[in-house]
Amino acid sequence: MTVAEMAVFETLESNVRGYCRSWPTVFDTASGSWLRDEQGRDYLDFFAGAGSLNYGHNNPVMKRALIDYIMGDGITHALDMSTVAKRALLESLRDLVLAPRGLDYKVQFPGPTGANAVEAALKLARKITGRQSVLNFTNAFHGMSLGALAVTGNAAKRAGAGVPLVHVASMPYDGYLGDESELRWMRRALDDSSSGLDKPAAVIVETVQGEGGVNVARADWLRSLAELCSARGILLIVDDVQMGCGRTGPFFSFEVAGITPDIVTLSKSIGGYGLPMALVLFRPELDQWTPGEHNGTFRGNNAAFVTARVALEHYWSDGALESSTLAKGERVRAALADVAGAHSGLSTRGRGLVHGLVFEDASRAAKVCRIAFERGLLVETSGSEDEVIKLMPPLTISDDEIDHGLTVLTEAVGSICAG
Repeated sequence: MTVAEMAVFETLESNVRGYCRSWPTVFDTASGSWLRDEQGRDYLDFFAGAGSLNYGHNNPVMKRALIDYIMGDGITHALDMSTVAKRALLESLRDLVLAPRGLDYKVQFPGPTGANAVEAALKLARKITGRQSVLNFTNAFHGMSLGALAVTGNAAKRAGAGVPLVHVASMPYDGYLGDESELRWMRRALDDSSSGLDKPAAVIVETVQGEGGVNVARADWLRSLAELCSARGILLIVDDVQMGCGRTGPFFSFEVAGITPDIVTLSKSIGGYGLPMALVLFRPELDQWTPGEHNGTFRGNNAAFVTARVALEHYWSDGALESSTLAKGERVRAALADVAGAHSGLSTRGRGLVHGLVFEDASRAAKVCRIAFERGLLVETSGSEDEVIKLMPPLTISDDEIDHGLTVLTEAVGSICAG
């Protein structure tokens, strides 16, 4: 790749670009768990489009359905008009995901991003309750629009808003204060009229904080949180944008806790093929929207409806993908535990096929990612200080591919931690 070939990115594209700085090449094609750059070099993908490609790149089953739909002049853009593609998706979502789990949810199509789904959830909670405040958690990440940023913890991202981010209060996430019960403070503050904490419309939580550093909430903590909210008439929103669609094993990440959130946000891999799509799910009695009260021009991405339906039908008609994901996740966990045990200043955490390798010396994480890239592996950092290497490969990755990627990562860690 010559300087001239890179010039258009440097001279024309905004400085806001990020991932291309960590992975300085020009990608050309992709298939399954692999990307190939224009020089013909292959890279194993432990990033999966930031969780948008749970089923891999150019998944052949979805590709065939998408091509057939396009060649048949299927509707591409339909706002919120009724279409055959939308009906088929709703039926599959009901029959394969919601009904088997005993979930009675209405389905909203907001604009096709996770942030837009979060904005819709926050607006709906405030509309229903008539209250303004929302509680979020330390190290949370919910999106880059103003409402989503307000319930995000990262200081650098919040600073980009340029205006005060109000009507929110941050609570300690599970494990933030060590062994201390974080919900004890939250419960006391909500019940004390002199605590200065206004009763919120909702609490928004990620069951696993991906961008926050792969922080995993315990099932009993999530159950206690759900009970706390229910007892006080506070709506519980679970942001499953990144951790939903099987990333942690079950289709919804909250299933492990046996809770039923009032509102759930989905995006990223709900579209199946990497096409933009988002959903907000909520209990029927919460459907208090008036027509058009929250809309968006591209909420009717029918191509994504097609691939989303195929993803559900192909991967969620039985428990095979969930079992496979949990088994592969155990494979990753064991390998990372060996890596952490071989070097000081390392630890690991995760669930399903999202795992983090945590460095006490945050600078080492970025160095390891750079070496991994040079050796053909894509991994990114997360956490408040970018101290965590986050592994998030496609759920469809093979055991051999997992082992190959883990070998590359192990060698990269060794080259840095050995000095």
